[in-house]
Amino acid sequence: MAPSRPGNRRARIHVVSDVHGNVRDLARAGDGADALICLGDLVLFLDYADHSRGIFPDLFGVENADRIVELRTARRFEEAREFGASLWAGIGGDRAAAIEKAVRKQYAEMFAVFPTPTYATYGNVDMPPLWAEYAGPGTTVLDGERVEIGGRVFGFVGGGLRTPMRTPYEISDEEYAAKIEAVGEVDVLCTHIPPEVPELVYDTVARRFERGSRALLAAIRRTRPRYALFGHVHQPLVRRMRLGVTECVNVGHFAGTGKPWALEW
Repeated sequence: MAPSRPGNRRARIHVVSDVHGNVRDLARAGDGADALICLGDLVLFLDYADHSRGIFPDLFGVENADRIVELRTARRFEEAREFGASLWAGIGGDRAAAIEKAVRKQYAEMFAVFPTPTYATYGNVDMPPLWAEYAGPGTTVLDGERVEIGGRVFGFVGGGLRTPMRTPYEISDEEYAAKIEAVGEVDVLCTHIPPEVPELVYDTVARRFERGSRALLAAIRRTRPRYALFGHVHQPLVRRMRLGVTECVNVGHFAGTGKPWALEW
């Protein structure tokens, strides 16, 4: 990481989201920056581009990963849940314990390479109760909270809204809206999911609309931050657009690109 800014040197912040197990590139994500911001989804449960990677194929094999991706992509979520349940029943044991053990292994690797300072919030596939065990003194975890970085105020809201996918950190629209309200007016609003704008929530590869937040969209229009930064949608129809005075930016699918998005001022 860059040292603290002497004099009037410009500030540079690197932002990543949807890391999904990309430890190698995460270890370099803060190079040349004053701070790193991570907008969540550290866990890799199943890589939709490479079905051999992730917790699911490690447990059940690539052929079963192929099948569950096929069902989910076709939006046959109930069949996907039934298929997954049959696989778990076949291996026996405690499903929650097996998943937690695998997630802990991934968290140990990723939190170990976070530079100092890092400011992070949760994604929808993350397990928030575990983060406190792995976040070192150089990593600040924020959710519904604000922090000043380089003279600008950043607000953070983690997690996603409820979907048929039932990922680990999905919350109600009301709870999410309350966190947005708690953040209030900021210079840079950092969330995992995008505002509810069709161009920002449509995934061109999955060919579906992901869930964005109407409360987030309303807050952007009302409080007018300079930037609204988010991830979640891996291949959006539009990566960047302006809503009034606010520049809305999908900072990218870091697992695929390996490159952070840079903000300078």
